[in-house]
Amino acid sequence: MPLVYVVDDESNIRRLARLALTDNGMQVQTFSDGEEFLQALQYTQPDCVLLDWMMPQLDGLQILRMLRQNPKTQSIPVIMLTAKSDEMDKVIGLEIGADDYITKPFGVKELPARVRAILRRKSRVEQPEEIEVIENGDLIIDQKRRKVTKRGEEIELTTREFDLLFMLMQHPGQVFSRDTLLDRVWKTNYYGDTRTVDVHIRYIRQKIEDDSSNPVYIETVRGVGYAFRDDKGATTA
Repeated sequence: MPLVYVVDDESNIRRLARLALTDNGMQVQTFSDGEEFLQALQYTQPDCVLLDWMMPQLDGLQILRMLRQNPKTQSIPVIMLTAKSDEMDKVIGLEIGADDYITKPFGVKELPARVRAILRRKSRVEQPEEIEVIENGDLIIDQKRRKVTKRGEEIELTTREFDLLFMLMQHPGQVFSRDTLLDRVWKTNYYGDTRTVDVHIRYIRQKIEDDSSNPVYIETVRGVGYAFRDDKGATTA
């Protein structure tokens, strides 16, 4: 049975989440604060984390950043639980590395459905990839080592930036819409603004391009999306 960690300072939310998930065949462990949760991670890693945004001391975004910066925990799926319903708040959480976002109060049927969807996507992602190292001009991306170099110098990318760049470099010349990139890279149902893709592309360009205002690697296709230029500079829809 999948193991789900629920991190929330509200006892009623923890009880509701435990009931909804255990009734759907999942193991659940709950935590009332971030410190307790982080200590538990040292011993056992869950298959998914439900993480409250607003908590005393360490809030959900601080904890999420810690998870994504640690190679041992950066791949754990995280669903943010929050009373915040503003669209930009959702964008912030997704940009930092959340895999999904549920607004409280949530339904007892919706919660396990979202968790199962995340676990299915995680299973597909963990399937071995045939291509591990891709070279394009001075840029080299190594999927297995999760390393990007340009002219021999390593470039530091976040987890999401790396996955997005690798996705584009796998298909040079092919144009991807923002919705397609959200589906394939974020691997979650996204109920928000596709501007999160634009933000990540901007950050990637700042790191891999000699001049981010005149990119030579990632091309913007007006009205469609983005493409990684092939050696001939051609793009196809």
